[in-house]
Amino acid sequence: MTCWRELILEVMADAGDEWGNVVSCTLDDAGLDRQFSAGYGSPEGEPFTVWTFTNVYFPREYDGAESVGVVSRFPDGKPTNHQ
Repeated sequence: MTCWRELILEVMADAGDEWGNVVSCTLDDAGLDRQFSAGYGSPEGEPFTVWTFTNVYFPREYDGAESVGVVSRFPDGKPTNHQ
């Protein structure tokens, strides 16, 4: 079991970002901390978007396995990997 906050924080760390940089989030604390199974099957996590000063975070799903994607908030010349 996991929650969006945990998954987002992992991706933020990899991106050199942190929760203190969040400008806006479509989920409240209850939605961010709601536990769900991110494994294969049916998606269980709520849809969301999180904006920081430099990045945008969003849910990804493949065969029901859920994860977090990230793209730059502004044009930076870096290509985006397949999501």
